[in-house]
Amino acid sequence: MAKVTFDLADIKRRMHGSVESLKKDLSSLRTGRASASLLDPIEVEAYGSKMPMSQVATVSVPEPRMLSVAVWDRGMVGAVEKAIRESNLGLNPATEGQTIRLRIPELNEQRRKEMVKVAQKYAEAARVAARHVRRDGLDVLKKLEKDGDMSEDDAARNSEQVQKATDQVITEIDAALAAKEKEIMQV
Repeated sequence: MAKVTFDLADIKRRMHGSVESLKKDLSSLRTGRASASLLDPIEVEAYGSKMPMSQVATVSVPEPRMLSVAVWDRGMVGAVEKAIRESNLGLNPATEGQTIRLRIPELNEQRRKEMVKVAQKYAEAARVAARHVRRDGLDVLKKLEKDGDMSEDDAARNSEQVQKATDQVITEIDAALAAKEKEIMQV
C-alpha cells in the first residue's frame, strides 16, 4: 500500500479547480448578449453517445443578439435542435438547412432572477467541492497523526493552512458569483 503523504500545494490546486469549473459554468449563463460559450454545456445525442456541441457543429455570433449553429452532418440537425430546446436556456431554434439560428431574447426580470438562482446553484456546488477537498486533506492529516508520522503540532499547523486555503477559495467563489449576479441583473 502506498504511503500517505500530505501535499498542501495539491490541495490548493484541487480547490482552485472548483473555482475554474465555476467560472466556466458562469460564463455559459446567458446575460442577454450572444456568446458562443453559451452552448458549451449542451451535449448532443450523436452516434449513440452524448457529445459536446463543439464536436458536431460550429457556433458563431453573426449579430450581438443572435447565435448561428452550423451543423456538420445533415443527419444531426434534429438532434442538435432537440438538445438546444431541452437545455433549459430559454432558446428557440429556427432551422434553415444545416444552420440553426438562435435569437437571444431580452431578459425579463423573472428570467434574470431564474438565472441568478442557477448561478447560485453553480456557486454552491463549487463551495461543496472545495469543502470536500478540505475534508480529504484533514483526513490525511488525522491519519498521519494517528499513525505517528506527524506530530500533533504539525498536524494542527497544517490543518490551519488547509482552512486558510479553503477560506480563500470560498472568497473567490463568492466574488465570482457576485460579479455574475451584477452582470445578470444589469438592465
